Amino acid sequence: MIEVTKISSKGQVTIPIEFRKLLNLTEGSKVAFVSGDDGRIYVVNSSYLALKTAQDAFRGEADALGLKNEDDVLELIRSTRED
Repeated sequence: MIEVTKISSKGQVTIPIEFRKLLNLTEGSKVAFVSGDDGRIYVVNSSYLALKTAQDAFRGEADALGLKNEDDVLELIRSTRED
């Protein structure tokens, strides 16, 4: 899908409705512009980007802490609260 839009004198663009739907964007949503290694610029829903960044940061931490299931997580929370 390709859509063309004009840049206003203030540097603003309107994101076409089909792309807003694809990105789950509504009024007040924030978007992030991300440059790819391929020289392209990507527009992403910033909520998704924040979640993806957090997931990447925590990847492998459960294994490192020995957390194998929900009971292990609840025990970690309980012991942390006691401290």
